[in-house]
Amino acid sequence: MRRVLGFFLWICLLLLAAGGAAAHYWMTRPLPLREALEVRVRPGMGARDTVHALIAAGAGRQLQKEDVWLLRHGFFWLARLYGREWRIRAGTYGVTPGITPLGFLDLLKKGKALQVEVRLIEGWTFREWQRKVTAHPGLEHDAKDLTEQELMAEIGFPGVPPEGMFFPDTYYVDKYSGELALYRRAAREMRARLEREWQSRARGLPYRSPYEALIMASIVEKETGRAEERGLVAGVFVNRLAIGMRLQTDPAVIYGVGASFDGNLKKSHLLTDTDYNTYTRAGLPPTPIATPSLASMKAALHPEKTNALYFVAKGDGSSFFSETLQAHNQAVNQYQRRAPRAARTVERRIAADKKPRRRYKRS
Repeated sequence: MRRVLGFFLWICLLLLAAGGAAAHYWMTRPLPLREALEVRVRPGMGARDTVHALIAAGAGRQLQKEDVWLLRHGFFWLARLYGREWRIRAGTYGVTPGITPLGFLDLLKKGKALQVEVRLIEGWTFREWQRKVTAHPGLEHDAKDLTEQELMAEIGFPGVPPEGMFFPDTYYVDKYSGELALYRRAAREMRARLEREWQSRARGLPYRSPYEALIMASIVEKETGRAEERGLVAGVFVNRLAIGMRLQTDPAVIYGVGASFDGNLKKSHLLTDTDYNTYTRAGLPPTPIATPSLASMKAALHPEKTNALYFVAKGDGSSFFSETLQAHNQAVNQYQRRAPRAARTVERRIAADKKPRRRYKRS
């Protein structure tokens, strides 16, 4: 009897060893895939749903029936053995020929999802950004049908206009992740950067809030032809704000004209009152007019000390800065003599407004 029992135990051990060897062979044997696949794992999916997604993504067409059967039933137990039957991060995963079932599980365990690049460019308006994001083939467009107000509420900024509220950078995000996740990340990054710069701002600036500094940064972004002049441009506009002089910045006027602007700034634009016409209204516009870079935020909050109140484009990307109206008029004659009439009109109107109209309480 003992001999029979011992033989039975021996057979069981042999079967277990054979089963273990077969399981190890299957776990570490490359899946005979002929081409790469993309497997999309949605939130809440476990190992069973994930392997079904792999089969549906094309593995079922490439593998033999027995391989599909083993994959469908074996992968769940493999994930369970490693405690990963439910702990799977959502994302889109690249499955390449030569991957093993164990390698696929390791891919899911580490969350090595495919990523796409989305570059949000400084100086662009929100609508320019929105067109680019909506057209991106690697994103899920879950914000396409939302109004601007609805979008901002969805990402945690209810009642805040979207212009200027997203930090310009190159973002790497999981493939087919949503637009809202990208917007939320960029908005939080802008808030963090702005708050950091605000805390270290120079003294005596005529801003009442970080948001006003952001508005100024957007003007500096659009007005600066050369990066090294950001601080001086900011210094001119800070000087104007401090004495109540109108900013008279063309990019703000153009922003107020909106989509109908055809690239030609006319006298009628300068005379038409809008919320963004800084020729007809004193102070800052109500919102940013574009997305400022970090460099423009730094310039707005750490402007260069200057007595200049005017600047004029020299035609090579740089500007000439003047402290007096007389010097400015001379610079306009020198650098804008051959400029189009509309441009000269703009410069004359800039030069004409010296009278302080509004004073700001210094922070």
